[in-house]
This record gives sequence, C-alpha cells and structure tokens, in this order.
Amino acid sequence: MAGHIQDRWYKTETDANGKERRVKSDRYGKGKRYRARYIGPDGTEQNQSFPDGQKRKAEKWLSKIETDMDSGQYIDPRRARTTFRQYAEKWLPTQGADPNTQASMESQLRLHAFPYIGTRPLGSFQPEHVREWVADLAGNGVRGPYARTIYSNVRSVLSAAVDDGYLNRNPCAARTVKPPAVDPKRVVPWAAERVFAVQDALPERYRAMVDLGAGCGLRQGEILGVPEDAFDFENEVLHVVQQLKISRSKPVFAPPKGGKLRDTPLPGPVADAVRAHIKRFPPVEITLPWKTADGDKVTKRLIFIAPRGNHVWRTSLNDEAWKPALVAAGVIPQPKTKEERYAAAREHGMHALRHFYASALLDGGENIKAVSEYLGHSDPGLTLRVYAHLMPNSQERTRKAIASAYDRGRNSG
Repeated sequence: MAGHIQDRWYKTETDANGKERRVKSDRYGKGKRYRARYIGPDGTEQNQSFPDGQKRKAEKWLSKIETDMDSGQYIDPRRARTTFRQYAEKWLPTQGADPNTQASMESQLRLHAFPYIGTRPLGSFQPEHVREWVADLAGNGVRGPYARTIYSNVRSVLSAAVDDGYLNRNPCAARTVKPPAVDPKRVVPWAAERVFAVQDALPERYRAMVDLGAGCGLRQGEILGVPEDAFDFENEVLHVVQQLKISRSKPVFAPPKGGKLRDTPLPGPVADAVRAHIKRFPPVEITLPWKTADGDKVTKRLIFIAPRGNHVWRTSLNDEAWKPALVAAGVIPQPKTKEERYAAAREHGMHALRHFYASALLDGGENIKAVSEYLGHSDPGLTLRVYAHLMPNSQERTRKAIASAYDRGRNSG
C-alpha cells in the first residue's frame, strides 16, 4: 500500500523498562481520527483525513491511489480541487494569437458556462453534469450554432484540463453526452436576378460591394476593409489581405477570418465595376489600429467610404442601406410603421452573395478545392459540407459518359 495511516487519537510511548505502549494523545476524541498520507509523483506529501470508524475506508483510499499511480491515472488532489472557472481563466490567454477570438470565447464562457459549472471542481466532473448544463442552455433559449460554439469551448477547456492532469477524462467524450442540436439548413443561393435587383436598390456608393461579394466571394468585413492597392487589374487578381471588424466595440483592421490571406480571380465585369466606382468615389485614407483597439495604427486607402467620409459601419450599412434594398427587391417585407424594425433576415445578409459566388463556380464546373481556396475556407472539406448539394448532378454526367462509351464501342465495330 502506498503511504501509511496515522492514528491521531493515540501515540506510542516507551516506558522505563524500554517497552512501547499506546496511550491516548492530546487530540483524543477531537477532529477526524485517521490521516492517510503518501508521497506523490512530484515528491510532495499528500494526505486526507477520515473520522473514527473509517480506517478501512482510509486504507481503500490509499490502495486506490497506489493503483492510479501504477496505471498512470493518478490526479494530484490539489489540481482536482481546481474549479472549472479557475482553470478556464488560466487557459484562455493561451488560446491563439487573435485577441478578438479570445475575447469572444471569454464572453461566451462568462455568460453561459461559469454561472452553471464554474464553481465545480474539475476532479468531480461527470457526464451527467455536462448533460444538465447543455439542457440548461436550451432551457434559457441558447440554441443552434451559438450553443454549439459555447459547448465546443467548454469541451476544449476540459480537454486541456485532461492533458494538464486536472482530471482523468473529458466528460464531453462520453457517449451519453450530446452537443447542442443544430438544425441542418441547406444553402439556397440567390438567383442572379435577385443579386442585381438588390444591387440596383442600394445607394450608388455601395453598389460595387455586390460585385465583390457575388463576383469574388468576399465576406462583408473583407468588402468594407478592401483597400485600393488590393486590386491588381493588370494580372486580374484581387489580393484579400485584410478586413474591417469590431474589436471590443472599436473598429480595427485585421487579417481575414482565420488569418487566411488569399488571391482570388478578378473577373472582367467586376474589375470594370470597381474602376467605375473608384472614379466616381475616390478612395480615402483611413487610419485604424491593427487587430486590437490598442494595436499599432495603420493607414489604408479604402474604396468604400460612408457619406461623411469615414469608414463604413456594418450596422449602419445593414440598417440604412442593405435591408431597405432587400425590401425594394421583394426579399423581405416593408415595415408597417416607421417605428417597426425590419424583419430578421440572417439568411439574406451580405453572406448570401458568397453563396451565389460559390454556386456559380460549382455550376460552371470549377473543382471544390479551387472554390475552397477562393472563399478562404480552412479546408475543402468545409466547402464540400456547405455546398455539396449545389454541385452539378453526377447522375446525368454518368448517363452521358456511359452512353458515349457505348456509342464509341458500337461504332468501332
């Protein structure tokens, strides 16, 4: 057995004849009687106390410690007592170089995880605790992709805690634990007629945004932050190297999503539209911090500028230009009163232009790897999961290929 058990109610004394005898100690009848002690793998002494009548339990506890050490499953009790919140707050600063992503993760954990599982010691986590927390999320109206993202962050914290020796296994890995459900929704791309109808309804200074979304696949932040020098008209290439985004309520320039810089083909009609836009609305130098609100200042000549000469705020663009254009194109209904807000139209945001771009490329026979590269996706698998249903029907191609082979075979005879 690892370690030993001390009986704190008795001590051993040697009498005048040199004989040892057990006598009551000063602690007799006070506090817990037995203290189980052992030396941990790091060389420090660990102990746990047990009340009178539980010596057998103390022995079993030490026996389990020995078994865990032999099997490599030993967890330092001090680490096991660390709460989820204590560990998560230490783990967060180590997550990636993007402070905006880090701030988002911190906010999600603070709002939706810490109030429920923040005080639970890591060593006490069981699958039932995660199942109950996921049910609480749904009960509080936190569902869909947002809930799945929060769950993913919690799972990542617990995985790191396993790696660092705070608990033996991640309870999220249990078969009975299911992540928040996400209803599968197939992308339904806009028809070209809708793209141009929305474009025509936009203020003139914003119309070329549609060309960059539908014709080059840019995200909204990449469109708002596209600088003049990103366009290589001679080689018909658009360099996607930055976006305009919000960091802790402040506008900043930052790399594209995931830090993935890319070059995308610049089609002739898009190039013509951009040239005309630049001639009509000359680019303006805008100075903003890089990546974070306290980052180094950088200056870019942006091609999209708000009427008062500043950069374009996403919320203002959506409320004052994009949604009115959706109304004019018949995509969403007109509010009944001036006080009524526009209808929610998440699936008809500027991201719909990227869906149109992807569908047009796939319909034209472009391969999924190239589409993924032009969209700036992390890997072609992601692109395939989102857009596979838009790829041309393989059954018709198969029928034509076999029919052609049969014709060649018969004609050669």
